[in-house]
Amino acid sequence: MAEIAPIADKVTSYFYALLFTRHPDLRGLFPAAMDTQRDRLLAALLTAAEHIDDGDALAEHLGHLGRGHRKYGTRSVHYPAVGECLIGALTRYASASWDDETEAAWVRTYTTISQIMIDAAAEDELRAPAWWYAEVVSHDPRTSDIAVITVRPDQPYPFLAGQYTSLETPWWPRIWRHYSFASAPRSDGLLSFHVKAVPAGWVSNALVHRARPGDVLRLGPPTGSMTVDHSTDSGLLCVGGGTGIAPIKALVEDVAEHGRRRPVEVFYGARTDHDLYDIDTMLRLQRSHPWLAVRPVVDNRAQLPDAVRAYGPWNEYDAYLSGPPGMIRSGVDTLRRAGIPAGRIRHDAVEELVVAGD
Repeated sequence: MAEIAPIADKVTSYFYALLFTRHPDLRGLFPAAMDTQRDRLLAALLTAAEHIDDGDALAEHLGHLGRGHRKYGTRSVHYPAVGECLIGALTRYASASWDDETEAAWVRTYTTISQIMIDAAAEDELRAPAWWYAEVVSHDPRTSDIAVITVRPDQPYPFLAGQYTSLETPWWPRIWRHYSFASAPRSDGLLSFHVKAVPAGWVSNALVHRARPGDVLRLGPPTGSMTVDHSTDSGLLCVGGGTGIAPIKALVEDVAEHGRRRPVEVFYGARTDHDLYDIDTMLRLQRSHPWLAVRPVVDNRAQLPDAVRAYGPWNEYDAYLSGPPGMIRSGVDTLRRAGIPAGRIRHDAVEELVVAGD
């Protein structure tokens, strides 16, 4: 790992060159433009190999990947080809440390990794489709670059408030981006997402500026653990920056539906008043529920954790963070210094958020 880290770009390029040359039939599983996808597969494999001794965490992580890869059309027969090309790339670029014993260890490691993913996908296939089709039923522009999009899945879509999913548009096949559900599960089965168009963001710009009612999207399976523990009466401290308010709104609705009168404090951060695009909805929820307090914070999002620290104490609260990766990282540090144990701080997966920026 130390040998190939400084030349990761070369290793990645060679890995895909081997894969698409030796197995051209696999090219169709990948997006036409490999800019974002390019580093993800190899990085995931190398990260898994590095943590091969952490069995429980590895099984959870790889199981999630195996289930998620079903939406790309990945099947068990594809895994040996990927392993062959992984070993080929490492053989070439880790030459100083590569020998028969090292190769045998990597073969064992990849066999373990791939089998966990194959088993998870096979188990998931028994209870859920690889993807759901979802028709856009409303497209509500809130600002020049933010829209609230509501879709109707073609079959029941079970999820929990606070989770997120991957979404593909018809204009950019095989390019998936992650978005949080903006409401708790609804009796009508509809799903809503808050989408911000970002510069050069293929999926986000298509959803904000191009999607219209009647268009059909594809949804991957729900995932994420930023969910409410309804077995406790702990208060909820919710911090949402930008479109990160979407899953926070879902969590508030979830608490309301369970009827537990537990305090919920929401800090809604934005750069300007104009960017508080969903403040009316949050204030309506506050008027309906006396246990809910909504505090807008208009400032650079990096200052949002500092605003949270000014209130409190928070040591008896469960914390939920959603927003840009930098805000989440600084927010976790702030909340831990404020006395909230790390095990009671939940947030979106930062590595997924980086990709979701497109």
